[in-house]
Amino acid sequence: MDGNGGITVKIAYVVGIAGGSASGKSTFSEQLKQGLAGLTVSVLSMDAYYRDSEERPRTAAPITGIVYKDDNHPDAFDLEKMTADLKNTAADGNTDVVLAEGLFTLWHPPLFELLDLKLFIDCRADERIVRRLKRNRQWGLEFDEIAAVYLDLVRYRHDEFVEPSRWKADFILNGSRPSVQALEMLTRHIQMEADKLNKERD
Repeated sequence: MDGNGGITVKIAYVVGIAGGSASGKSTFSEQLKQGLAGLTVSVLSMDAYYRDSEERPRTAAPITGIVYKDDNHPDAFDLEKMTADLKNTAADGNTDVVLAEGLFTLWHPPLFELLDLKLFIDCRADERIVRRLKRNRQWGLEFDEIAAVYLDLVRYRHDEFVEPSRWKADFILNGSRPSVQALEMLTRHIQMEADKLNKERD
C-alpha cells in the first residue's frame, strides 16, 4: 500500500533478448526461464506478433529483384501490440520477470525503453543458415526456397536492422556455444533484481 491508501502496482523486471534468425533466442529464453524456477516468469515471443500473411510487406531483393513476402522486416510484426502487452504483463501484479525475445527487441525504441536488461545472442551467419535450413525444412519448405530467401533477402535485413542493435545490448552472448557460467550469472542477477523490486513494492 502507498501512503495514500492506494495499492502499489508491482512492476516486473524486464529482460530483452535479441539476435539474428536462428541464433538461439527462443532456446536461451527457455533456459533462462527454467533457471528462474522460483519466480513467476512470462515469455513474450515476437514470432507470436506476426501480422497476417497478406499484411506483411512485399519486398524486391536488392540484387536479384525477386519480390518476396518479407517476414524479416519490422513491418511484418505488430510491434505496437507487443509493446502494449509487455507493459501490461510487467504491471499485472502476477509476474516477477518478463522475457521479451525477438529479432527487433533491441531495435524498436518503445520496446527498448521498457527493458531493464538487454541481451544479444550472437551466432555466425553460416551456423544460423544451417539451423534455419533444418528448422524450415521441418515446416515443409524446400531447401532451394529456404536458401533463396535467406541469400536474397534475410541476410540483408539482418545487416540493416538486427546487427546494429547488438551495440545496444548490456551483454552479448555466444549462441554457438552457450555458456553455463553466463546463464548462471544472469540468472543470479535477474533473481536479485526481481527480489529487490518485490521488496520495494511490498
